[in-house]
Amino acid sequence: MTAALGGIRLALSWLTVLPARHDPDAQPIDRAAGRRAIAATPVVGLLLGATCAGLLWLLLAASLDTALAGLVAVTALALLTRGMHVDGLADTVDGLGCYGPPARALEVMRGGGVGPFGVVALIVCIGAQALSFGALAQSGQWIAIGVAVAAGRVAVVLVCRRGVPAAGPTGFGALVADSQGRWSCALWSLALTAAAAFAVPGRWWQGPVVVLAALGATALLTRHCVRRFGGVTGDVLGAAVEVTVTVVAVGFALGG
Repeated sequence: MTAALGGIRLALSWLTVLPARHDPDAQPIDRAAGRRAIAATPVVGLLLGATCAGLLWLLLAASLDTALAGLVAVTALALLTRGMHVDGLADTVDGLGCYGPPARALEVMRGGGVGPFGVVALIVCIGAQALSFGALAQSGQWIAIGVAVAAGRVAVVLVCRRGVPAAGPTGFGALVADSQGRWSCALWSLALTAAAAFAVPGRWWQGPVVVLAALGATALLTRHCVRRFGGVTGDVLGAAVEVTVTVVAVGFALGG
């Protein structure tokens, strides 16, 4: 129990701005700690999803336009997560879009700037999330919003599954890649799929189908990144979060 709570605390300190202090003397940040933190990442997603849904409810109650409310909610998520995931999305897409060997792609990702591919990816994902969240909030699909945000964090667990290597011997990817066993991946995926059955009123099947499609798309993205970069990095994890949230949110909004 203590180890599990330590994993949640470390995940919160890594992935949010919340003041969840981690004592490195009591629990060193090593591969074992990284494994526990990644396994607890969906818990962080649940908290962020509930916060996002609550904020949207308040904004719509204040008669704010739905699209603008969605944009505010996406901005709030970026602020709560220090913008790490959107930065990872931009860096990953820029790396995938450049020419040259894996070392060159990784150098582009570490460059700090945002290229044209990254800019387009940010515009598409942020815009799609904002409009989808606004539409879901307008129709009262609060569970869908929470599930969409949590889905991005379940994707992180799957990206770090056994057999997926890190792109290098150092960095965040090296700390958490290849750390999640089949049970962790299966249980979180099953829980997410079950929750998704309540995401779209009147069409219980749509939620699970959307979630499975989104996780499948994330698996393909991970496979492509492994081929292109030689493994995964922290940026790839951020890209997986944003792509999964986008696909799930758009999928839940279909037919609304």
